[in-house]
Amino acid sequence: MTQIDYYFATLSPYCYLGGTRLEEVAAKHGAQINYKPFDLIQGFGRTGGTPPKDRHPSRIAYRAQELPRQAKKLGLPFNINPAHWPTNGAPAAYAFISAQTAGGGDLGLLAHLITRAVWAEDKDIAEDSVIRSCLSAAGFTPELADSGLLAGAETYARNLEDAVEAGAFGAPFYVIGEQRFWGQDRIDDIDLYLQGKL
Repeated sequence: MTQIDYYFATLSPYCYLGGTRLEEVAAKHGAQINYKPFDLIQGFGRTGGTPPKDRHPSRIAYRAQELPRQAKKLGLPFNINPAHWPTNGAPAAYAFISAQTAGGGDLGLLAHLITRAVWAEDKDIAEDSVIRSCLSAAGFTPELADSGLLAGAETYARNLEDAVEAGAFGAPFYVIGEQRFWGQDRIDDIDLYLQGKL
C-alpha cells in the first residue's frame, strides 16, 4: 500500500485550503495517509524559512491577495485576518495525535475542522472547548482533548525532526517515497503521480 506522509500545521491557512482533497485522492488510489502535525514556525527556523510576520512587505502583501483568491477558487469561506491568529497551535496538535492513537473517527476531517476553526470561524484552537468541538464533529470522543498530552508533545517534537529529515520546509507538505510535494495546490499532482503520469 502506498504511504503518504502528510506534514501539516494546525495554524496553516494553506492546510485549511487543502480541505479533504488529499483524503479523496488517497481513497481513490488505496493509499494510506500518515498524518504528522508539526511545529511549522520551528520548522521554518530549521529549514531556512521565515515566519509570516517577519517576511518582506511585498511577500506579506502578496499572501494577503493570494489566500483569498485560492479560497474563492475552492469555494471555501476565509478570513485573511482571523481573530485568533497567531495562537498556540500545540494543544490542538496534541489532541489530534491522541485521536490518531485512539482511532474511531475521521482524521482528515479533524485536521480540516481544526484549521477551519481558525481561518473561517474566528475560533481560538488553543481553547479546550474549541478542540473538544472539533473532536466531536469528526467522530472522536471530546475527552481526547485532555488525554495523552505528554505522548502528544513527544510525537509533535518527533514529527518536527521527521519533517526536517524528510525535506519538508512548509505546510502542507506531502512525501511519497522519494517524491515531495509542497502546498495544497499540488494535490492534483499527487493524484497524477499515483496514476503513474508524473
